[in-house]
Amino acid sequence: MKDATFSPSNDSAQSFRIGNGTLIDCARSLGPIRVGVVHPCDEPSLTAMLDAKRAGLIDPVIIAPRTKIETVAQSAGIVLHDVPIEDAPHSHAAAAAAARLAASGRVEALMKGSLHTDELMSAVLDRDAGLRTNRRVSHCYLMQTQAYPRPFIITDAAINIAPTLEEKADIVRNAIELAQTIGVAIPHVAILAAVETINPRMQATLDAAALCKMAQRGQITGAILDGPLGFDNAISADAARIKGIDSPVAGRVDVLVVPDLESGNMLAKQMEYLGQAASAGIVMGARVPVILTSRSDSPHTRIASCALAVLVAHHRRAAKP
Repeated sequence: MKDATFSPSNDSAQSFRIGNGTLIDCARSLGPIRVGVVHPCDEPSLTAMLDAKRAGLIDPVIIAPRTKIETVAQSAGIVLHDVPIEDAPHSHAAAAAAARLAASGRVEALMKGSLHTDELMSAVLDRDAGLRTNRRVSHCYLMQTQAYPRPFIITDAAINIAPTLEEKADIVRNAIELAQTIGVAIPHVAILAAVETINPRMQATLDAAALCKMAQRGQITGAILDGPLGFDNAISADAARIKGIDSPVAGRVDVLVVPDLESGNMLAKQMEYLGQAASAGIVMGARVPVILTSRSDSPHTRIASCALAVLVAHHRRAAKP
């Protein structure tokens, strides 16, 4: 018997609902942004870039070895005559050049191509690149599933492996900024752990309590935090009620903050592959948003991630004095 093959749903009917429209429609209405596409030296990366361009989301600039890009495009039957190419000898040089373009303001976002995530992020975080802020960078998955009434964010599932309390505070701040960007005025943030009570032997519960106290003291602003909360009572008011938990976040969560990268990555992928969740991925905390997708991501996920970057870029434009 042939093994079953599972893949996340690519049904565009699951498009994110933002306000009165979809994420992509909302982003398109704001106008495209200039995006540095870093080393898109395979067919999926080039196709995703052109799909986002045709959708009216991005004006791409390719940063990569010109001969390699032209070879891939010719082999795939892709026409790039109207897309500028910044020639770079290899992926490492392309990442560094892209960071410089972003720091100079020539592009408002970066998009990962076929290079490794570590290579791109090392260039973004290089102290000489000019893209660092006073915050830790972190990754946000925006997800939507038919089992929950609105989009929600899972963070961090791709950058910070075992974040400290200080790093988790920045992870929360980045997620709050993203939630507000998509129209959630006061996000409800759940700090997840395996249990809902503070256990000195479980660091996640201690961190959750500390983060909530930081919010009470004004060290984290713009959101309502609660934790530690289990996933069940964060997402379900009934589950919280049954366990006797009185929480302003339970059943109304906009952001799920996971204890570490492994738990977050598994949660996000379970949602996508078993819960048929739509997803988009973006890195926050740098001077420009970074569109960070996986090689296995669907075309819809890649376009939705570009749309998310458009919203962030325009939101930051509006916030400048």
